Amino acid sequence: MSDKSALPPALSGIWTGTAPDADALFAMAEAALATMPDVFKPHIEGVVIAIEEFADDAVLKSLDIEHPYELTGLYEGRPLTERSVSESGGMPDRVTLYRVPILVEWIETGERLDRLVRHVLIHEIGHHFGFSDDDMHALEDMA
Repeated sequence: MSDKSALPPALSGIWTGTAPDADALFAMAEAALATMPDVFKPHIEGVVIAIEEFADDAVLKSLDIEHPYELTGLYEGRPLTERSVSESGGMPDRVTLYRVPILVEWIETGERLDRLVRHVLIHEIGHHFGFSDDDMHALEDMA
């Protein structure tokens, strides 16, 4: 077991040790949600966050993705920009973070894991709002 208190200051905020499990990624995702600007928080209260190891074959096929390592996150639901006030009774929107592809990207890029989880989560939350990729980058900069 490593002694995290012995880490150099530059590494004190970086995940060390064994690969984090689903609970650890979920905690990182919850922390990332807490950083969202207050104006967005009421609109994401009902969004379910889930952590899975990989996307299943049906999801990959529906997105025309050949390899499960290529998908780090997925938004499922109807963007707020496409909803009507008369809608009710649907399933809650859901953001799934795929643990193994996120860990692979973490290893390959050297990005801090909490920042990578935050990036993927905010990108998927952006789909909930119907944002473009440019809008999502602006949202991430605000959070």
